[in-house]
Amino acid sequence: MTKDIATPIRTKEILAKHGFTFKKSLGQNFLIDPNVLRNIVDVASLTPQSGAIEIGPGIGALTEQLARQAKRVVAFEIDQRLIPVLRETLAPYENVTVINEDVLKADVKQVIATTFEEGQDLMVVANLPYYVTTPILMKLLEAKLPVRGIVVMIQAEVADRIAAKPGTKEYGSLSIAAQYYATAELAVKVPKTVFVPQPNVDSAVLRLTIREKPPVTVADEEWLFAIVRASFANRRKTILNNLIHNLVGKERKDEAVLALAEAGIDPSRRGETLTIEEFADLSEQLQKR
Repeated sequence: MTKDIATPIRTKEILAKHGFTFKKSLGQNFLIDPNVLRNIVDVASLTPQSGAIEIGPGIGALTEQLARQAKRVVAFEIDQRLIPVLRETLAPYENVTVINEDVLKADVKQVIATTFEEGQDLMVVANLPYYVTTPILMKLLEAKLPVRGIVVMIQAEVADRIAAKPGTKEYGSLSIAAQYYATAELAVKVPKTVFVPQPNVDSAVLRLTIREKPPVTVADEEWLFAIVRASFANRRKTILNNLIHNLVGKERKDEAVLALAEAGIDPSRRGETLTIEEFADLSEQLQKR
């Protein structure tokens, strides 16, 4: 078996050989601990028949571990400078395709259709740049891709927010948006010391398992999420005040009060205490009016 890419010495050698310098604007932090990488891959529960989609392969540290476990790997890399590096580091693995494209602009569904077999077990597995974690995750979830789930290494604080339960200080619109599409669980906490350059915060591996259908049924998903965002706009305000100031306006206060009553929600509660089911009820009641 080839030597692991993700050791401090090998990473240093690869970077030096290619004269690579980190771009802060791309949030580049490379993992230098093979055990952590193997843990990430274990959380994804890949089989020799699985396909894996990676975002931001860097110099190929996680890609290599995925290639050893999965039948096929496709990796999206935005940084043109890393393409020749990846060509070299991943040369031993014929089951890897690297696409030099920003995943936020890519047609991921189309890539899946042309690269993987129909009905193949698919997982997204990635060490995501902190600065675009939420846009990437929401794009992947909203696209309703034919994947079993998403396993990502992200900032620990963001992972806590995504997996948060109602009534906790971490719970917010991001928790509800993610949990509408998937069940979320924290798998492993990861110290900042296993990255180069070392970030300022610790990370966590988050597993999202895609739901067959959302936990609630609403007539208009966009309207539901508009209500959720409005309800968390000012966490200190009550649900009623947030709705008036951020969504319906003062002139429609009475309708908001009625909708809350019909949904069985005390108007003095705060957004963070409401379950997704309560938000769905509220969404339907407000829409009627």
